[in-house]
Amino acid sequence: MLAKLLRSALFGALVAGIILVALPFIGSGTSFLKSSGGNTDGSPISYHQGVSRATPAVVNIYNRVAKADKPSEVAIHPLGSGVIMNEKGYILTNKHVINNVQQIQIELSDGRLYEARVIGSDALTDLAVLQIDGVNLPVIPINSNRIPHVGDVVMAIGNPYNLGQTVTQGVISATGRVSLSAYGQQRSQVGRQNLLQTDASINHGNSGGALVNTLGELVGINTLSFDKSSNGETPEGISFAIPVALATRVMGKLIRDGRVVRGYIGINGVQLESIETSSPTNSSGAQGRLSGILVQTIDPGGPADKAGIHIEDVIVSVNNKPARSIIETMEQVSEIRPGTVIPVTIERDKKQFTLQMTIQEFPTQ
Repeated sequence: MLAKLLRSALFGALVAGIILVALPFIGSGTSFLKSSGGNTDGSPISYHQGVSRATPAVVNIYNRVAKADKPSEVAIHPLGSGVIMNEKGYILTNKHVINNVQQIQIELSDGRLYEARVIGSDALTDLAVLQIDGVNLPVIPINSNRIPHVGDVVMAIGNPYNLGQTVTQGVISATGRVSLSAYGQQRSQVGRQNLLQTDASINHGNSGGALVNTLGELVGINTLSFDKSSNGETPEGISFAIPVALATRVMGKLIRDGRVVRGYIGINGVQLESIETSSPTNSSGAQGRLSGILVQTIDPGGPADKAGIHIEDVIVSVNNKPARSIIETMEQVSEIRPGTVIPVTIERDKKQFTLQMTIQEFPTQ
């Protein structure tokens, strides 16, 4: 009996202690849940610090032309935006921003003006590299280890409609968008690849500007948005950017060679996630399923044609790398120097074998 009374007394004391601890929180109305409307200190959620890191390196691009009626006077026309990539004054922008431009003028966010020269451009990625001569130039933060994911908050920075530097916010809606036409259909894999899709507004003048994360790190180069769909509707929240990893690779090639030299195998196809096979798929000789690229078209006289690849072959690996994704495989091929001979493993009639293929340079036209 005494033991039962002691247990009851201890339980009562424990409950009373919990109530006493909780009463101050209940009385003050403090929530145990973190508010979604602000920070823990009561201040509003803000991306100001990230924006402040990035905006100094986003520039306005103008075209200086002589007035037709007064040749001695110069007119300034807004073209788009650009991003200062390093202290040497290299600027990334879109090729379409500077097409057929006579004289390019760059304006920094602090008001400094510079004449820019074109280092090179690439039609397939719609990228161009400019350079200015200046000191103490702001440089966009880049984290090469950061991989963009669907759902990441991003901000587009540029000069839409020449209103001045503007920031719009959204999320990454999708990754790996390939070769989008004006109406949104996916085209051949030889075109622009691996675009980021975002619902951050990218308007006229934002082209060539920066897409950054909340830390102000460069995620991509803004490139385009849909003006209309195939049925005449104006879609909202569909814009695209070139991923920073691809953009920096293209920039390096343009600085080094003045153009982009790409490897090319001359096929188009679709990804097969899993196919039945009678060929061994591992070192033990086991048979089962594998992934690959189903060849749908072959360019006459191209590397695949010369190597003996047929339509409806399944490419299993290229240069000893599994063909898990057509985008990934085409990007890997583009980095191989023309003239290089590589092994390509294919599946045909449920038999697997390897061909030798000589990489050619991707045709510019």
